Amino acid sequence: MNAEPARVDDGDVQLLERLAGARQALLEQVGRRIVGQHEVLDGMLTAILSGGHALLLGVPRLAKTLMVSPIAESLALKFARIQFTPDLMPSDITGTEILEEDLTTGKRAFRFVQGPVFANIVLGDEINRTPPKTQAALLQAMQEREVTVAGTTYPLPHPFFVLATQNPIEQEGTYPLPEAQLDRFMLELAVPYPSREEEERIVEETTGDEDRPVRAVLSAADLTAMQHLVRRIPAPRNVVTAAVTLARMTRPTDPAAPPAVREYVSWGAGPRASQFLVLGAKARAALDGRPMADLDDVTGVALSVLRPRLVVNFAAEAASRPASARTDGGAAPTTPPVSEVPSSTSPAVETATASHWMPATTSPRRRASTARMPMPPAETPWTSESGASASAAT
Repeated sequence: MNAEPARVDDGDVQLLERLAGARQALLEQVGRRIVGQHEVLDGMLTAILSGGHALLLGVPRLAKTLMVSPIAESLALKFARIQFTPDLMPSDITGTEILEEDLTTGKRAFRFVQGPVFANIVLGDEINRTPPKTQAALLQAMQEREVTVAGTTYPLPHPFFVLATQNPIEQEGTYPLPEAQLDRFMLELAVPYPSREEEERIVEETTGDEDRPVRAVLSAADLTAMQHLVRRIPAPRNVVTAAVTLARMTRPTDPAAPPAVREYVSWGAGPRASQFLVLGAKARAALDGRPMADLDDVTGVALSVLRPRLVVNFAAEAASRPASARTDGGAAPTTPPVSEVPSSTSPAVETATASHWMPATTSPRRRASTARMPMPPAETPWTSESGASASAAT
């Protein structure tokens, strides 16, 4: 007896159509202030719809900070910016208790004053410029969506996202992000230089006197409903199998790890990477108005998910060319298409986008945050439990 097909709620269909239209409207509104960077903006929307956080990696003067504010305005969300500096304290982020005196009774009591983390979208500008003690103030907020001060736990507003920026050029006066915090970022997005045509538009639009306001496209309630919709989008078994296989291939102790991973990688991605691969695939499908995620969606987010989760060893550092030799005319490299990612038969694990900007003396542990992952060979199928197989999308 054939099983009845699963019924799709009419409300979900309408919400999915609305989300696909809202994506275009959001990009149009953000485009009033930002020229180009479509892949980065799509990555930020993917992270927001998945309920994750994003780390923007790029050289200065590429409008990384400017991207975040119009997104908050177009989503009608409360926005807060934290400028990370060496003297920033944890209480400057989470808030602190102050002693107040009641003028009528003369009694004194402590009152909690909320810090800038109590916002829907928090911009952590140059997050690697503050010591680990202060960076750790975001760990609980990013994972549990709450902060604890003086023994009392305060919930953060919903929805809550951290969009942080990092400059990979300067190493003096910076503090590498702990692996635990890097793992809390869903995506690491490389911000490239604009094209010549885009740069000409930037100059034309920013040297005039025209004001470019951004209108709200969605509300916080709409965004919350769409986040729940993303989680209800089905992921076929072969998509889940592909995501788990890809994450496990990065672990040198796993039997499925290719020789390059065993030789050059010290630590691979954990189960959180598998979760983010599937969530990112669902979000990409929803943004396109599709009711189901596929393998193309997994490969579309694979580099951004896996880049910050690999720790390579000194053998990988010795096998790679100097960073100066990989610089292409001073232009920032873009994230390569999946077809160009080294396969499991690669002789070495290459370093990806941000390593072009880092000096050759950079610690391999830090350069691991941008390591390029070997993808499964195109001829190797991922097989579902039911026996159906799908070739790896390239």
